[in-house]
Amino acid sequence: MDTYTSERFIHELQQHQNEAEIEKVKKFFKDSDENTKCLGLNMRTVFQIAKQFKDMTLSEVERLLESDYYEVRMGAVSIMDFQAKAKKLPEENRQALYDLYIRRHDRINNWDFVDRAAPSVIGTYLLDKPKDKLYEMAHSSNIWERRTAMVSTYSFIKAGNTEDTFAIAEILVHDPEDLINKAVGSFIREAGKKDEDKLKSFLNKHAHTMPRVTLRYAIEKFDKSTRDYYLTLKKKER
Repeated sequence: MDTYTSERFIHELQQHQNEAEIEKVKKFFKDSDENTKCLGLNMRTVFQIAKQFKDMTLSEVERLLESDYYEVRMGAVSIMDFQAKAKKLPEENRQALYDLYIRRHDRINNWDFVDRAAPSVIGTYLLDKPKDKLYEMAHSSNIWERRTAMVSTYSFIKAGNTEDTFAIAEILVHDPEDLINKAVGSFIREAGKKDEDKLKSFLNKHAHTMPRVTLRYAIEKFDKSTRDYYLTLKKKER
């Protein structure tokens, strides 16, 4: 058990530090937390080390979430993701992962932390449960909670349920934040692969007023004539 401590994990990360990577890594969290520091590791290395530590206890994972270092927190959410994806994970373990994510959302405070863990930790847990928490987060003043609400629905999409994706997108379609606009566009596009009629219905209602980046992400997989049609709707609004 001592093998999988937060201290050993951080020590392992430090063995792969590379100053040349620091400026690259800083770009990932430049707008989210001015107190965040970085060690200088590429993400592939962080993910590989996290996989080696996937049996870490959640109390130790929470210690990683407390770190000021970007790669350490990315390691924490990656360990959570690996655990949540484990086959035959006991329900109490799945709930514990969900509870930790929600309770420590103050430390899951960047777009890629959310994207790494929200579908498996939040979405998969809620597959067969009420989705009230997602709708609550969709109305949050915290951008990362709103992004979690949208991104978590990817698990529902993969299971063939697009209803909540479009319902949460309805709440967030005029969000002022670019990182929410991109998430809305991305996940209604994914939902549209399962139900193109629902996507087109959503676009018919909102294309003329939604942010342009949301529209462009949403129509990315359509043929050119369909893309042009929705872009024309947007231009008419101007």
